[in-house]
Amino acid sequence: MRQLGLGVALLAAVTAAACSGSSQPPASQSSGAAGSARGAAQITGAGATFPNPLYSKWFSDYNKLHPNVEINYQSQGSGAGIRQLISRTVFFGATDGPMTDEQLKAASDRILHFPTVLGAVVPVYNLPNFSGEMKVSGPVLAEIILGNIKKWNDPALAKLNPGVTLPATDITVVHRSDGSGTTFIWVDYLSKVSPAFKSKVGVDTSVSWPVGVGGKGNEGVAGLVRQTPGALGYVESIYAQQNKIAYAAVENSAGAFVKASVDSVTAAAAGAAAQLPDDFRVSITNAPGADAYPIASFTWILLYENPENKAHATVMVDFLKWALTDGQASARELGYAALPRAVVDKEMIALQKIRLQ
Repeated sequence: MRQLGLGVALLAAVTAAACSGSSQPPASQSSGAAGSARGAAQITGAGATFPNPLYSKWFSDYNKLHPNVEINYQSQGSGAGIRQLISRTVFFGATDGPMTDEQLKAASDRILHFPTVLGAVVPVYNLPNFSGEMKVSGPVLAEIILGNIKKWNDPALAKLNPGVTLPATDITVVHRSDGSGTTFIWVDYLSKVSPAFKSKVGVDTSVSWPVGVGGKGNEGVAGLVRQTPGALGYVESIYAQQNKIAYAAVENSAGAFVKASVDSVTAAAAGAAAQLPDDFRVSITNAPGADAYPIASFTWILLYENPENKAHATVMVDFLKWALTDGQASARELGYAALPRAVVDKEMIALQKIRLQ
């Protein structure tokens, strides 16, 4: 009854905020369900490295509110998170690429997707003697990853960067070596803008790379790019910022060169809320709009609809309600974009599907 009361209170808050016309998610009303009467709870999850900086803060902040609750998150990559959730070796998973129909069928029960924030994947590079701002396009990036463009001063890159002297340095492609939602976002975008890339590489969390060297996690790719002059790789934008690695502006579907930022990711998500499917599995790469950054995505937490441990499920539902409301304030601070209000509203209703009894 206590949890039902929380759901009603939160939905009332959502409705009231919607009537007010506010563009911000409603503040959460903490239920206290995460602690006191139920004793200590230790919950383990695994998955995407993309949101790990934010999830680390969220789980720490939530623990301060509910000292009896410890949520341990293993940043191992989306592929590992999905596999461990299917095998039930963790209570929740996290992914930057929505689970496929085949993966969902492999699970012993229905798994639900809950978007938490939005982020950007950026093309990072290491050119020690280059001081300009690099501009790239999707088709040119695809040709680099396919191994067809091998030098930084290739005419295709020079055309995108007029008036800039590009070095005759070999390009070393750096990619993920593990199953990765960041990879999914990257190849999903490249497959939309390059038929050759789609046919030769395709879209998955783990693909067969034509060229390059692999690093584990966003951390591994960022480290390799920093160590390797001439390197080009891809990481979630917060890793580029934290490691002070240069990243390029990318030509979007409107022909504008846009750098990843909270505002440009928000612009990419602007049309998603109205067309968001009920299961929240959607791609927003190569989104329309002059201000939209083209390599953007939701990231999701995955939970079983009928979890075996009802006490842990109660805690995770309470945590998600907090993360979708109060927790969104931390997103912008760490370089992520907060969820559109309409998405939060829809998720509050979807959380009622999780069976807590």
